[in-house]
Amino acid sequence: MTVENTFVTLSAHNISRDFGAHAAVRDVNLELKRGEVLGLLGPNGAGKTTTMRMLTGTLAPSAGSLAVCGVDLLDKPVNAKAYIGYLPETPPLYQEMTVNEYLQFVARLHRISCGKIHSALDRVKQRCGLTAMGSRLIGMLSKGYQQRLGIAQAIIHDPDVIVLDEPTVGLDPNQVLEIRALIRELGAAHSVILSTHILSEVESVCDRVHIMYHGRIIFADKMVEMKQREISLEALFAKLTSDKAQAEVVR
Repeated sequence: MTVENTFVTLSAHNISRDFGAHAAVRDVNLELKRGEVLGLLGPNGAGKTTTMRMLTGTLAPSAGSLAVCGVDLLDKPVNAKAYIGYLPETPPLYQEMTVNEYLQFVARLHRISCGKIHSALDRVKQRCGLTAMGSRLIGMLSKGYQQRLGIAQAIIHDPDVIVLDEPTVGLDPNQVLEIRALIRELGAAHSVILSTHILSEVESVCDRVHIMYHGRIIFADKMVEMKQREISLEALFAKLTSDKAQAEVVR
């Protein structure tokens, strides 16, 4: 699946999600184009994961609309999800499978034809640094390799939109650098949304940043323009999500 760089691969308009009386996400708007990496930044409990679940079709919004490569995610979920690759915060891995067995299973789920599964496995293992791991049991892999495998299952069908929820959580510094390099590479050929609460992650790999707080997007800008205006992401984030800011939101 390929789209031109100017094509909007993902659009969300006024999406909200309520859990009973609690409004977890309120009126979120965003657009993503091919070749962009969007950082979704926010403190714990800001609504990032709920937003990611709505964007990937695993959780229905209470209000609003979503489209993936022009396909309405709510009206035609199967067609729209074919354009999406998703890595949740906990990778959906089966510990008793080998890497090859698992990727073959995922390839079938994504309806990759039997004649193309072998080449798809070779391609994704090479891209994610898993070529030598094919016969290894997933349960015996390090945390870093399991994260790589989580990304591999998200991109095996060559989706236009890749959604990554906290992909470097729990990794050591070297593993973090490897995963960030992989995300930058993916961003050159796909659209990527990276959800994180790590400021340096956004500065390192993202083209744009959205800051969420109390379920809303409270800031959105391009990283290059922030740098040109000498805006410190750390200082801005602290200001927007401080105790004082929280008190103003409560009022």
